[in-house]
Amino acid sequence: MTKKNQIRREVIRYFFLLIGSILAAVGLEIFLIPNNIIDGGIVGISIISSYLTKLPLSAFIIVFNLPFLFLGYKQIGKTFVFSSMFSIVSLSFWVYIFHPIPGLTNDILLATVFGGIILGVGVGMIIRYGGSLDGTEMVAIIFNKRTAFSVGEMVMFFNIFILSSAGLVFGWDRAMYSLIAYFIAFKVIDIMIEGLDEAKAAIIISEKGEEIAQAIKARLGRGVTFLEGHGGFSKNQKTILYSVVTRLEVAKLKSIISDKDERAFVTINDVSDVMGGKHRKRAIH
Repeated sequence: MTKKNQIRREVIRYFFLLIGSILAAVGLEIFLIPNNIIDGGIVGISIISSYLTKLPLSAFIIVFNLPFLFLGYKQIGKTFVFSSMFSIVSLSFWVYIFHPIPGLTNDILLATVFGGIILGVGVGMIIRYGGSLDGTEMVAIIFNKRTAFSVGEMVMFFNIFILSSAGLVFGWDRAMYSLIAYFIAFKVIDIMIEGLDEAKAAIIISEKGEEIAQAIKARLGRGVTFLEGHGGFSKNQKTILYSVVTRLEVAKLKSIISDKDERAFVTINDVSDVMGGKHRKRAIH
C-alpha cells in the first residue's frame, strides 16, 4: 500500500470514528439521559456519577476511561488505544455540546428504542473502524488470557452490576428500560459490525463434488474451493468443497446440494468477517 493510500485510509477511518461518536452522543443526550435511562460500561458509570454529583458527564467519560486506556496501551497496542482515545474525546466533546439541548421525546419507550438504536449505530461504527468507547472491554480483553471467562461474559457481568446500580439511583423501572436500551444497542452493534448480509461458510462432502461446484458457480455466482481429505473410518479419499455465501443464499445452496446429491454431508457455520476474493461482504477496517 502506498503512503498516499495509507493516509487516505486513515483519514476515512477517523472520519467514521468521529461520525460514530456524534451518533453515540445523540443517542445518549437527546434520548436516553433526559429520561434517566443509562448505558452500560464506563458511560453508564459516568452517567450515574454525573447525576449524583451534578458535575459534567463529559469530564467523567474521559477521567474514568484514562486508566483503561493506559492499560490498553501497555497490553493491547497503540493503534487501538489511539483510535479509542480519539473516539472517547470526541464523544465527550459532543456530549458537552448536546447537553443543553432538551430531549426529543418524553415517551420513555420511544426514548429507549430510538436511543438504543442510535447509540448502537454509533458504537458499532466505532468498533467497526478500530476503536472503542468502553474501557471495560480493554480490561476484559486483557484478563481474558488469565481467567476462564470470555470477553463477552466479563463485559456482561460488569454491565449487570452497572444496570443494577441504576435501579438504586433512578428507580427499578428506569433500570429495566436501561436493560432494554442496552439490549437494543447490543443487537444494533452486531448488525453494524457483521452487516445485514451476514456471511456463512459451507463445507460439503459429496461424491458429486464437481457437479455441485458447477451448480453453485452457475446459480449463486459463488466461488468454490476443493480440499482433499479422507474418511476417518473408511480411509477413502474424499473431495471437500468449501464456499462462502450470504445468509439469504443458504436456502438456495441447500436446494442446489439436495438436487445434486441427497446424501451429501453439509455443515454451515457463521463467518465473522470476509476479506479478499469476490465476496460482496465488506471487510472490517
